[in-house]
Amino acid sequence: MELDDVYFMKLALQEAEQAAALDEVPVGAVVVVDQRVIARAHNLTERLHDVTAHAEMQALTSAAHFLNGKYLVGCTLYVTLEPCVMCAGALAWSQLNRVVYGASDPKRGFQQVGIALHPKTTVTPGILQEESKALLDHFFARKRK
Repeated sequence: MELDDVYFMKLALQEAEQAAALDEVPVGAVVVVDQRVIARAHNLTERLHDVTAHAEMQALTSAAHFLNGKYLVGCTLYVTLEPCVMCAGALAWSQLNRVVYGASDPKRGFQQVGIALHPKTTVTPGILQEESKALLDHFFARKRK
């Protein structure tokens, strides 16, 4: 684990907290290139009435616009929850260098079902895993009440 990974995952956690404040599932994401944040996003599925408005999808779109291109070669995505199958497809097409995530998703995570990202993409799981999981657990406990 790199110190930078913790720093940038804390930024993703801030995005997740913004999602929770909007009553969205608290998942946040940031895209970084050359130690610079070029995109920040959080889940917006409820607000936009769009099942595809996951934090990762929002961040990829924002980063692509920033770079004025569809490929995110040289970029790292930090996301608080293991990406789902849908997001993994988009991540593979975007050709990111790295995907770093916090909490694993044993029910819907891409690694749980054996999906591979782009061959040049490395995956680093478990960065600030406890903080990411606690935010999700608190959100869903509140929903169940």
